[in-house]
Amino acid sequence: MSRVKEFDVGEACDGALTLFRRQGYEATSVSDLVTHLGIAKASLYATFGTKHDLYVTALKRYAERADARVVAQLSEPGSGVAAVRRLFDGYVAEILGDETRMGCFVVNAAIELLPHDPEVARLVERSWDTLEIALTMALERAKAEGELPGGSDPATLARFLLTVLQGLRVLGKGADAASRVHAAVSQAMRVLIQE
Repeated sequence: MSRVKEFDVGEACDGALTLFRRQGYEATSVSDLVTHLGIAKASLYATFGTKHDLYVTALKRYAERADARVVAQLSEPGSGVAAVRRLFDGYVAEILGDETRMGCFVVNAAIELLPHDPEVARLVERSWDTLEIALTMALERAKAEGELPGGSDPATLARFLLTVLQGLRVLGKGADAASRVHAAVSQAMRVLIQE
């Protein structure tokens, strides 16, 4: 007869997510995970597999949640440009409100593990693709509503904005984040409406 798990798997995954996000993959040992999660090493391995398996599970969980929020926000009815602006404002608030400077788990994973980890690379690329597609759709809506100049290319603009958004996440880990982040957002919005 199998034993009932004595811990909540979702909570344990979220705890691992937080630890990996704060410390990174390489700096987080299995002992760190066991201590932080308060579960036995055998239970950790039996439930999640290797440390890498747990990292991938946590990254997937984080990306699915974050991507769903972004898609919902950019799909809201109304102005496509306003939706993009709200997304940028949300990123800025999150970045500047992160006193621990843990940053975005997807960006952290990209910086630490790409290009040598194909499984993580697939998850990161999938998350970036989701954001780029959602931005493209919002910008296509904006173009159709006359918010963007007629010659604007929503797909190219979306790729540019994706690059800026991910760059903001990296800048947010630095000491002078506020001035850099605000300046970058202002310029990105000017490019968007004057393109």
